[in-house]
Amino acid sequence: MRQPAGSRPKIPVRWIGSFETETVKRRPNNEKPGRKPEKNFPPGKTTPPSPAAPLSTGRKWLFRFIALFVVPLLLLGGAEAGLRLAGYGYPTGFFKKIHRDGKDYFINNEHFTLRFFPPQLARWPDPFLIPAVKSPDTVRIFIFGESAAMGDLQPAYGAGRFMEVQLRERFPGKKFEVVNLGITAINSHVILPIAREAARHDGDFWVIYMGNNEMVGPFGTATVFGAQALPRQAAQLNIEIQRARLGQLLVAALRQSGGNSKNTSWGGMEMFLGNRVAPDDRRKETVYRNFEANLRDIVRAGLNSGANVILSTVSVNLKDSPPFASLANSNLPAADRAQFDRDFAGGKLFQSQSNFLAAAEQFTRAAKLDPQFAEAHFRLAQCELALTNAAAREQFQIACDDDALPFRADSRINAIIRRVAQRYAGERLALGDAERELAAGSPAGIAGENIFFEHVHFNFNGNYRLGKLWAEQVAQSLAAAGVNPAGSNWLSPEACDRALGLTIWNRQFGLQARILRLGELPLSTQFNNSERIRKLQDEVLQLRRLEAQPGAAQRAREDLIAALARAPSDKYLYEGLANFCEASHDWPGALAAYRRMTELMPADFYACLQLGRLLGEQGQPAEGEPFLEEAAHLRPSLPTGWLELGSVMLAREKYAAALDCLKHAMQLRPQDPSYVCSAGRMLVKLNRHAEAMADFRRSIQLDPGYWQAHFELADELNAANQPEEAAREYTAVLNINPRHVPSHIKLGLVLVRFNRLDEAVACFQNALKIEPDNRIAQECLASALARKAPPR
Repeated sequence: MRQPAGSRPKIPVRWIGSFETETVKRRPNNEKPGRKPEKNFPPGKTTPPSPAAPLSTGRKWLFRFIALFVVPLLLLGGAEAGLRLAGYGYPTGFFKKIHRDGKDYFINNEHFTLRFFPPQLARWPDPFLIPAVKSPDTVRIFIFGESAAMGDLQPAYGAGRFMEVQLRERFPGKKFEVVNLGITAINSHVILPIAREAARHDGDFWVIYMGNNEMVGPFGTATVFGAQALPRQAAQLNIEIQRARLGQLLVAALRQSGGNSKNTSWGGMEMFLGNRVAPDDRRKETVYRNFEANLRDIVRAGLNSGANVILSTVSVNLKDSPPFASLANSNLPAADRAQFDRDFAGGKLFQSQSNFLAAAEQFTRAAKLDPQFAEAHFRLAQCELALTNAAAREQFQIACDDDALPFRADSRINAIIRRVAQRYAGERLALGDAERELAAGSPAGIAGENIFFEHVHFNFNGNYRLGKLWAEQVAQSLAAAGVNPAGSNWLSPEACDRALGLTIWNRQFGLQARILRLGELPLSTQFNNSERIRKLQDEVLQLRRLEAQPGAAQRAREDLIAALARAPSDKYLYEGLANFCEASHDWPGALAAYRRMTELMPADFYACLQLGRLLGEQGQPAEGEPFLEEAAHLRPSLPTGWLELGSVMLAREKYAAALDCLKHAMQLRPQDPSYVCSAGRMLVKLNRHAEAMADFRRSIQLDPGYWQAHFELADELNAANQPEEAAREYTAVLNINPRHVPSHIKLGLVLVRFNRLDEAVACFQNALKIEPDNRIAQECLASALARKAPPR
């Protein structure tokens, strides 16, 4: 580099890492001042070597950039590639491409939700299969939402299914492909990436029904799935990081080190009991902002894809679902708190006596003292409704908004939905106001048990009405596009039931599942829960009377066959047929229907589980084993698959493998006495009797009323020559389950050993009262009586 005149030459620099050091020339010790130093050149050289060229400023910054950015990126890229080659992690897309029968299809990715839930709490959509290339005559409808949109507990009879059969009947020249993308426990943070992917899959209509889980789902204020009430940017960063295997490794390490979730497996709504939220909690504002921003992006994704968007408000059970929790104002002065307690207790007393006017006065005073105590508003609303007061709905809504366990969409959520719908009105977007429409057709104009099973999940009538509302809006758009309907009337509920294969037996199955759910926390703590269960039980009894009528089973079978003739590739109809066949003990029919489900829908956990289970129960465990292995592989966090797989392993006398399956299930449900007891049975088969007895005792500790564990422990004690302890356990079984014939017989045999013949005879006689033809009981009774007879 040329130097300016008169300037001092630059001293050459040497690059050492990221630091620069000057190289200073020193005079040798033997050199005298004023004398030229001797020149020592390399051999064959007569001139000194050229000095090293100094690094330019640009090259310095290039080296710095490489060291600070390129090298770390290369290291991270290498680590990412190594993790992928090693098979670590999971694909993060929602849609998964497969090839079958010479065509490309998309199915759901079972690992999608792992970015939002710990693995043991993972959730999934109901399996679907759609062609990668949509045929021209197909109308593809995507449904986005949570469990209510999914159709929980029976997706086969959800609102989307009622919409489908309505449209199919109204427009016979079109093929309607309804793809339900709803998943239990998700919220807008999860639905947004699903929507962005769905935008690439030729949807003609998007139905958006979401809002119940904003507070309890991922990143909500009351969530159990990780960080609570994160700002949207932080939540999106968390989601995006996990696209990479390194991000998945990092999050997994943080979850493991921090004990992120104390839940070893899915525990339903009970998991949230410790996460109550005060009505004035400031974190709720973050959730509302996140919801509105996510909803706007979801709507834009649908509109930009060319789809018509039906944005629905969310209807909830206001009238017949009390708040799950009410938080008292801890800052209320002691005198006011005492007055509140008196007013609230007095109101409850008057309400129980049907003195609704006096009760309403008491609850009004209580609500003024503690305005955020949700149950006071709910009870006040009940009293006002009994007095035909128009203010009842407002109080029901306040009770919902102030619920400390916010499992329902509140008024703020629906206000946001309406605001977003208004913003995009006229851009192929229609507002489906389910909240108002379903309330308008309800008694007193307030949605309740006429629409819902419990707090947000629809009963059969509710699903019919919501599905019809969606179908009407789709029909309007089709008509505007020039697609003419075949008629002007919509199908009746009864006609829809026949088209969906919703028989008396399938209704019973759904009602019984609901009754079981109502026995779980926090639903079981709602003060009207016993009345709600009684009504469902009455419905079940009524259905049983109907199924006992002559020809009822044959009519149901004919309806199912007729429905399959109209839709021969409908997996839900085969599911309904399989359930009906099992209920009517048509085992070959059930097996054939489940098998057809596995052929129609690859990677269907439910179909694999039920087919494998039934094959095992019908004495074909070897055939059932691969289906149950597939079920356990598809959803390893569900203990049911491991339990059923262990059962067929046991039937095949693979005792060690069966025990491994049961241990896996026990890790997922360590507090479930049935799993611990089943593991004990496996240990007995392996002759590990001491361990087996320990498991039986632990099962009894978990649930003293679990009589099966008492029975297994009694058998082990009897075999170990401990008859007194065995007799105590057999007696415990009969105290819990007096009709258990084996315990009557075995207790009698133990008593014979002690020569307590009168008591033994009574045991055998009790067994014969329950099962008069039981040959073992007959022989034991004869033997005991013979021992009692005096010798000749």
